[in-house]
Amino acid sequence: MAVYRSRHALTGPLTPERVAALDLPRTRLGRRGYQPDVVNALLYRLAHELHEQGRQLDLAQAENHRVKNALRTWQTRQARIRHERP
Repeated sequence: MAVYRSRHALTGPLTPERVAALDLPRTRLGRRGYQPDVVNALLYRLAHELHEQGRQLDLAQAENHRVKNALRTWQTRQARIRHERP
């Protein structure tokens, strides 16, 4: 699968700040081209969604860490119980 690249595309990882700060080039011929208000609204929406996805990823990683630690604790307890049995 090919990745679209243009000279105006963002390089590197997308962050909410980078998307919100992006200023798309305008066409040279008067009113032809995109409507800046519509595109800016889309960029702010993308920034918000990227922020929310990052927040959800952080929560999932924290929960993963908590579950791994709980499992390790449980495994250690079980090993001690087995070792202490006559």
